[in-house]
Amino acid sequence: MRFSDIIGQEATKKQLVEMVSRNRLSHALFFLGKEGTGALPLAIAFAQYILCENKSEGESCGVCPSCKKAAGFIHPDIHYSFPVIPKKSGDKPISSDYLVEFREFLNGLPYGNVYDWLQSIQAENKQGNITTEECNDIFRKLALKSFEAEYKILILWMPEYLGVAGNKLLKIIEEPPEKTLFILVAESEEKVLGTILSRTQLVKIPALENQKIADALVQKANLTPDKALEIAALANGNYREAIHLAGHNGEDWQAYLREWLNALLKGGNIVLVKWIEEVSKLGRENQKQFLYYFNHLLGQSIRLRILGPEGFPISEKDRDFALRLNKITSVSQQEIIVEELDKATYYIERNANPKMLFHALSIKLRHIIQQKTLILAG
Repeated sequence: MRFSDIIGQEATKKQLVEMVSRNRLSHALFFLGKEGTGALPLAIAFAQYILCENKSEGESCGVCPSCKKAAGFIHPDIHYSFPVIPKKSGDKPISSDYLVEFREFLNGLPYGNVYDWLQSIQAENKQGNITTEECNDIFRKLALKSFEAEYKILILWMPEYLGVAGNKLLKIIEEPPEKTLFILVAESEEKVLGTILSRTQLVKIPALENQKIADALVQKANLTPDKALEIAALANGNYREAIHLAGHNGEDWQAYLREWLNALLKGGNIVLVKWIEEVSKLGRENQKQFLYYFNHLLGQSIRLRILGPEGFPISEKDRDFALRLNKITSVSQQEIIVEELDKATYYIERNANPKMLFHALSIKLRHIIQQKTLILAG
């Protein structure tokens, strides 16, 4: 995996390259990035860059033997550690037991989260863990001399799963064998042992820009630029979520929203009951996506008031609808509606009855905007 395979993150890539070129590479790096930002792919690309035999300015060559092995996740000097589950009762599993499955996961879902990984190995309700046995195996691997490269690199994904077992790694992180590099990749700083954090150099991975996500969706998911931008805005900097949304993009959420608002403002109770019947059949995930979309449009409406139509990337379809929302609701009304939509999403996740939920939500929204009667048709 090369830096060019990573979506966005240009500033972070530059920072990492400068660490190597200026010989300021710390022995332990802590990559901190929320789900979908590409922290794990970035760590893998960085490892490949470090070990590349013919690196150019800012990129690994991709064709030398080292790069080919790194790209296949089989380089003998790049080790991986990650949460695993017992294959059978009484097992004390280590990451090496799951290397084949982990390579398949990285090839198929490089932006996946730990839930995706555990489901890919049929964990079901089992809790993933990075065990004491895994820590002992890390010691064993890193005690060996490097096979081919100048450095030995350990990529430890999700150190949040270390628990107290992580204390076994403190000494080797603080005083590693010569030419050994630790790259810890985490989503939540608060869940990682403070004793480990204090021994690492922090590299923050920011949320992805909407336009970068949209460009990737156009290229990889064959979406139109407008649809890709719409989904990117909903994903909120999370490419994994964008891929998930792209897989559910068959529904026209704006049409559902237009029908709902028309029913609320002028259609009457019969039309509203019919709409509630229809939306209650969508299923929980689609109902959540619909509410996310409404919330997203309200956010865009507020931004349009402040920044204007040219102040940020937004699809033409969403911009027109967001401007209409500004005509029927004030900022204070929009903020109240956002709170109600958040509550509704929370209850949907907890298996609330959809008919009762959308009926109650409709009554609340009608009261919030009852003084306005502009219809959004057309």
